[in-house]
Amino acid sequence: MGVRGIRGAITVQNNEENEILAATVELLQEIVVHNKVQPEDIASVFVTVTADLDAAFPAKAIRQMQGWELVPLMCSLEISVPNGLPKCIRLMVLVNTNMGQSDIRHIYLNEAMKLRPDLAQSKS
Repeated sequence: MGVRGIRGAITVQNNEENEILAATVELLQEIVVHNKVQPEDIASVFVTVTADLDAAFPAKAIRQMQGWELVPLMCSLEISVPNGLPKCIRLMVLVNTNMGQSDIRHIYLNEAMKLRPDLAQSKS
C-alpha cells in the first residue's frame, strides 16, 4: 500500500461562509465517491483557497462531516497569479491505497473544470 494524491477543485459564486462550506463538502464527497475511499484511508487533506475567499475556513466543513473528525486538515492561500481562476477552492487528498495512479479520479467542478479539462469529471 502506498500514498496517492487525489486533486479536486470547485468554484463558488460568492464569498459567503455557507457557500464556501457547502462547496467544500460537495467536492470532497465527489472525490470520495468516485475513488471509493473512506475517511480512515485518508492520510491528510490540504485545502487552498484563492485570496478572494476569506469568509470561512473550508476545513471547518470537513471537520463537521461524520467520520472525518480525526483526519489531519490544513488550509492555505493559493498563489495569486494574474488572470487566475477566482473564487476557487482546491483539495489535495492524500490517501493510503493500492490504486495505481491511472486509477485515481480527480474531480473538477463548476468553473474549476477549466483548470484541467483533461481530468474534469461530470457529476454523473
